[in-house]
Amino acid sequence: MPPATYLADIVAAHRARAAEDPRDLDALVEAAEASPAPRGFVGALTAVGAEDRHGLAVVAEVKRRSPSKGDLAVDLDPASVARDYAAGGAACLSVLTDAVYFGARPGDLAAARGACALPVLRKDFTVAEADVCDARLMGADAVLLIVAALSDDELRRFSSLAARLGLDALVEVHDERELERALGAGASLVGVNQRDLTTFEVDPARAERVGAAIPASVVAVAESGIRGAPDARRLAQAGFDAVLVGETVVTAADRAGAVRAMCGHPVGERARC
Repeated sequence: MPPATYLADIVAAHRARAAEDPRDLDALVEAAEASPAPRGFVGALTAVGAEDRHGLAVVAEVKRRSPSKGDLAVDLDPASVARDYAAGGAACLSVLTDAVYFGARPGDLAAARGACALPVLRKDFTVAEADVCDARLMGADAVLLIVAALSDDELRRFSSLAARLGLDALVEVHDERELERALGAGASLVGVNQRDLTTFEVDPARAERVGAAIPASVVAVAESGIRGAPDARRLAQAGFDAVLVGETVVTAADRAGAVRAMCGHPVGERARC
């Protein structure tokens, strides 16, 4: 897939499926509200070393493949991987649920969440209210909202529904303009993706530049291209509360050790707005 069309192609495919979804939204919301209570994703991120300035939290990802890198760990056992991540000190899990582009299998999220006590982010392309409901129904504790894929109205509506259902919303941005939109929609948990959506290259300066503009009251997560302890330490010093790491930990021979190496680095101050 050409890098320039990466996000557009995936979002278009998800919107096409959403348009064909015949399910009644009110019934979905009612079922989601009746499902077991979420564990508290943001609370787990901010609890790390909470007695003082907290240490860096790690969101470790269960990921079988990616469009850019191909197969990573296609035959992984999500329960075993989740236990490894928990043993390494991860604060939360992220589980890919997109089958077409990321190779996810039905039950991956439920298996990972059931194997440990960690809260779980449903990592997918949310394009409709039904996607938010499905996240809660499959057992997720948080949902991903990608600013580049959504209108301002969608950001507000999906964030509001997530809050109603007790889900935290990780609002993902790639630049300062998207950050303004995320904050305008009331985001309290913001992820900065270091990967350029046009070139698909990782820009290590992106997280530090955009992160500097995130208010101290907002929980900040750095995403993509985090290769180990040096990257984690740099991002913690830049004021990020957490890092979301996929390829590096899922392909490691010692997954618990790979997670452990990135946990707990002292988090620096961000500008207060």
